[in-house]
Amino acid sequence: MRRKIVLATGAFDLLHYGHLNFLEEAKRAGGRNAKLVVVVARDKTVEARKGKKPVVPEDQRRALIEALKPVDEVILGFEDMNYEAVIEKLKPDIIAVGYDQSDIRRSVEEIIKKKGLKIKIFDARKFSEDDIDSSSKIKRRVIELEKDSS
Repeated sequence: MRRKIVLATGAFDLLHYGHLNFLEEAKRAGGRNAKLVVVVARDKTVEARKGKKPVVPEDQRRALIEALKPVDEVILGFEDMNYEAVIEKLKPDIIAVGYDQSDIRRSVEEIIKKKGLKIKIFDARKFSEDDIDSSSKIKRRVIELEKDSS
């Protein structure tokens, strides 16, 4: 029996525990022996989506994600953020979507419907309100610590 392929995507800028939790959940969604393939967004894509350049360059973000235990394969995304091309190339059984990726979820649902694909969408849960679970929280914390030490 073929291993289930789970696809997860993200910018993964300033890697944090929320990212790891998301990838662990995504891998579990595929069941035993699932293969987790992660697409790391290109620098240009991050800038277009978030309105600012990532702190960590794409090749370093890719290397960091590749080093995580639950991850089996990592690729850099297409320059034009083409979900359809990614789905056609990787042929996932499951696409994991972060709790804050409703726009990506809608795009993926449209592609699945349009193409008549049998792909499940897995919605990851929000990790925790109290933890540093986003790159923006890390940035704010660094600024706070800098102010406190001045």
